[in-house]
Amino acid sequence: MVSRQLTVFLAGLILVAFALWQLEQARSGVSTRDMDIGATPATLYWDGNAAPSPVVVVSHGFAGSRQLMQAFSLHLARAGYRVLAFDALGHGRNPMPMSGDVTAIDGTTALLVAETRRVIAAARQIAGASGDVAVLGHSMASDIVIRAALAEPDVDNVIAISMFSEAVTPQAPARLLVVSGEWEARLRTVALSALQQVDPEADEGDTATSGDVQRRATVSPAVEHVGVLFSAHSLRESLDWLNRGFQRSEVPSVEPTGGWILALLIGIVLTFRPLTARLPQRPAAEPPTTKRLLLAIGLPMLLAPAIGVLVFRPFLPVLVADYLLLHFALYAGIQLAVLGRWPVQRGELSWTGLALLLTWGLLFIGVALDRYAASFLPTGERLLVIAALSLATVPFMLADSQVSGAGAGRWWQRLVARLAILVSLAIAAVIKPEELGFVLLVFPVILLFFLVHGTLGRALAQRTGTAASGIGLGLILAWALGVSFPFFAAG
Repeated sequence: MVSRQLTVFLAGLILVAFALWQLEQARSGVSTRDMDIGATPATLYWDGNAAPSPVVVVSHGFAGSRQLMQAFSLHLARAGYRVLAFDALGHGRNPMPMSGDVTAIDGTTALLVAETRRVIAAARQIAGASGDVAVLGHSMASDIVIRAALAEPDVDNVIAISMFSEAVTPQAPARLLVVSGEWEARLRTVALSALQQVDPEADEGDTATSGDVQRRATVSPAVEHVGVLFSAHSLRESLDWLNRGFQRSEVPSVEPTGGWILALLIGIVLTFRPLTARLPQRPAAEPPTTKRLLLAIGLPMLLAPAIGVLVFRPFLPVLVADYLLLHFALYAGIQLAVLGRWPVQRGELSWTGLALLLTWGLLFIGVALDRYAASFLPTGERLLVIAALSLATVPFMLADSQVSGAGAGRWWQRLVARLAILVSLAIAAVIKPEELGFVLLVFPVILLFFLVHGTLGRALAQRTGTAASGIGLGLILAWALGVSFPFFAAG
């Protein structure tokens, strides 16, 4: 047993080391400099060459950050472009909140367009900039960069990833590349419609030209809304489009980082399990009967959204975080009432196990994500939001640890419990789509949380019971949600 644990631990360390080496190799040869454009935090990427080059302004989507767009920033910088990526209002480390009406073009959209134009203006002044500027945006930012380009007469090279925008016309933007993921059916339809504005006979993979207007719609295979950002196809198409527009030819090898980020997370998880074996073994809690289990899953799934949408009033400065707090609190309260037992009993909590879970889940995984994939280190204001969210997420994960069986539950038990909370949140979004539609965007965060942090929690629960696992996972879930969604100020 000892040798097996040691083998797993060493395998995890080796995987972590190799993944880190690969991820740092993808950054080699690229210089970076953090800067502020007014209140907007940005990062400049370039290959160290002093020769003048075009600047590509890179903008992330809703609940994204500069880190999420690094694959494009690094690849384009290795090709000789200067890349200026920034955190939009309310996102990442931007201290200024989003504001205005998120459903109106002259509301939040106008403010984001104005911010993007300020970044474009700063891009023209960067040392070594040739004066030529292109823009690249993902999801929400696809619409923002298109509108910003239309307002800047000399910005006519636009790349829209996972695009949805009503600003595209048959005449503008002059040069537009639209990249969609294969599993983004609705957005592929939007991209094809934009292409066929120029040539009604054009199809995906074609480049349509009419006078000075050139447009292309392409599909990255086997990826969805986030995977499209790490696809080698997306990177190659974007660089080829810019090279054609700026009459450049440098094409570095593609260094896809998505798989290595996944490998790094797997390696960190592998190093955790052998350490839990050193903790004192505690007896597993008696599982609920199947009837009570199904009742504890079905009732909150239906009642939490039904009650939540009736009583919800915004009270936190982070978009939909307040509703999530309410929903998780209702969900947990109903589950605990059905189970009839508070999950933490005297003497059950392993403080060492809790500290171990928080170290791996927040420190190691958090630092890894923040450097390579997504903003995970919170600003001071977000700590208050995380603290508020934890009041609901800790009871929710404590209840979930019993409903899912924690370390001892069967696979169907865990699967049904995970699906139920997603269905419950989706019901709320369907009931009030304008007010709560953004809740659906939390799904990738929750899925990643259950896949990565949930695996850590299950390993801990198998050794110490549900208390340390439930509390630790509740705190980590509050953290993940608190750093993901944008700050928002009404008005």
